[in-house]
Amino acid sequence: MHFLDDLIAIWLATIALLVAILLAPNNPARVVLGLPFVLFFPGNVLIAALYPRRSDLDGVERVALSLGLSLAVVPLIGLVLNYTPWGIRLTPILVSLALFIAVCSAAAVKQRMRHSAAERFAGDIRPLLQAARSLPWVSLALAAGVIGVLLFAGFRIGVLGGSRLGETFTEFYVLGLGGKAEGYPRRLMVGETSQVIVGVINHEGHTAHYRVEVQAGSDRLASHGSFALADGEKREDRVDIILRRPAKQVKVEFVLFMEESVAPYRRLHLWVDALAP
Repeated sequence: MHFLDDLIAIWLATIALLVAILLAPNNPARVVLGLPFVLFFPGNVLIAALYPRRSDLDGVERVALSLGLSLAVVPLIGLVLNYTPWGIRLTPILVSLALFIAVCSAAAVKQRMRHSAAERFAGDIRPLLQAARSLPWVSLALAAGVIGVLLFAGFRIGVLGGSRLGETFTEFYVLGLGGKAEGYPRRLMVGETSQVIVGVINHEGHTAHYRVEVQAGSDRLASHGSFALADGEKREDRVDIILRRPAKQVKVEFVLFMEESVAPYRRLHLWVDALAP
């Protein structure tokens, strides 16, 4: 069963990530395991399902395609979630990616079992572990530490961090009352008050004036008059949501306007069920 080692390793890492997030959300393991979970695992299991034979692809091609397909699959899953009641939040993303990995892994196992031991891709990771033991880990750790110190110093003295690269923009986000992208209201009684945090961060390179409106269909739920933010300044406000009529899947929109423009600059939304009292 060593030809399934790579898939087993991916699933063990996925389970470890889920446990780390549930039991210790701020654990560094969340970042260490989260990066391959998003950037490598989805593409790798998809490649394993599509190309189960040893002769289909070599190792370098599998790694490159795994990274490329992961960068294609994850945004597509996020796009689909954006049009569902669950939205792009931590739990839906975790569940969706874990299901995708599970389905593709099962398909990969089935495809590999259809071929003989000489034909199928060998997912045996024992050679990799043996090679890893022979690496000069002390030298690698020292080199990584030196590079990290140089990068940190570069940002501190402005060699790397003193200039801004890329286009100007404004961050616009909605958080739950816990200050995270979760805990949003999903079901409200008509007339009941719920709150979310609406944040704006100016990266326009100059002082800008904004206003925020909250709408539910044709109803205006809240409006924050014009306020100014200097470049790099942040503002967060608690915004009340009060729905006026019962309906399922009410689209509550948060609309950001810049300067005196009548056209929205940014839009965000939540789906909320409004229940009759």
